[in-house]
Amino acid sequence: MTQKGFGFGLGKMKELAEAFKKAQQVQEGAKRLQEELEQMEIEGTNDNSTVKVYLSGNQEPLRVEISADAYNLGAEALSGQVTAAMKDAYEKSTATMRSRMEELTSGLDLPM
Repeated sequence: MTQKGFGFGLGKMKELAEAFKKAQQVQEGAKRLQEELEQMEIEGTNDNSTVKVYLSGNQEPLRVEISADAYNLGAEALSGQVTAAMKDAYEKSTATMRSRMEELTSGLDLPM
């Protein structure tokens, strides 16, 4: 009586080895990408650029710059302008992360 293996032929082993290789490439690329994102500075502004918010590529707050014109509008208006600049920086950083991840995984034929 011949006992069959686990259903893994040579072809399946090659596929498995290739899958592990791709996973390792993605992991190494993700580590490099994380380092790059930490070094990035992404600027978000309000409509008239009187407030600027800076985030790293992984959305860590770095600093806020507020012009004298923005201060002169009063606390309530200034709050709205800071919020608008924060939203702009967040949207830009999210788009940057998404784009960079797509670059990292392009051509890998990963299931979605």
